[in-house]
Amino acid sequence: MSSHHNSPLLIYTFLLLACLALSGFHPYDRTTWVLEIFPIVIALPILWTTHRRFPLTNLLYIFIFLHALVLMLGGAYSYARVPLGFQIAELFDLSRNPYDKIGHFFQGLVPALVAREILIRGNYVRGQKMLAFVVVCIVLAISASYELIEWGAALMLGQGADEFLGTQGDPWDTQSDMFFALIGAIVALLLFTRVQDQQIQQLQNCTI
Repeated sequence: MSSHHNSPLLIYTFLLLACLALSGFHPYDRTTWVLEIFPIVIALPILWTTHRRFPLTNLLYIFIFLHALVLMLGGAYSYARVPLGFQIAELFDLSRNPYDKIGHFFQGLVPALVAREILIRGNYVRGQKMLAFVVVCIVLAISASYELIEWGAALMLGQGADEFLGTQGDPWDTQSDMFFALIGAIVALLLFTRVQDQQIQQLQNCTI
């Protein structure tokens, strides 16, 4: 794979590492920070391991980078204390900090684009309607799995998991988290299908 295809990942990696160091310099709660940025620690090596035989579209790299920023900001402040969330709450007269819903929106949007790209390039699904259905099912499965992970963290850490869970006393937090992930998946399919298809075609043409 040429350096042209390596350069986006290289640039995003340097930016991510710089932002990661900044977010971890003095987080509100170190345990929460570690738990929140852990998906980045998993994803980055996978991206570098697979980038030669399976480079991603620029669209996907951009949204993975944005999702990582959301995670790092939530880890640095804890989701219930992110200043942007307080500003949104004041603007819309909300009773709680909604920043965690932004995180779960991205938890739907980005996996939807990832799943869609893998399914298309691997020719695993035929038909646009079936593709959309499978993508949404994958997103909801990932969202449900994450909620189970949060539950497990709460059981293991006890009171120390409060900052990680960020429920802010909402009894329907789990359901609304999954709902926002669903919204993210739908937005990905409605807004970014065409540009992703174009970039996938460009990638495939480059490998012929």
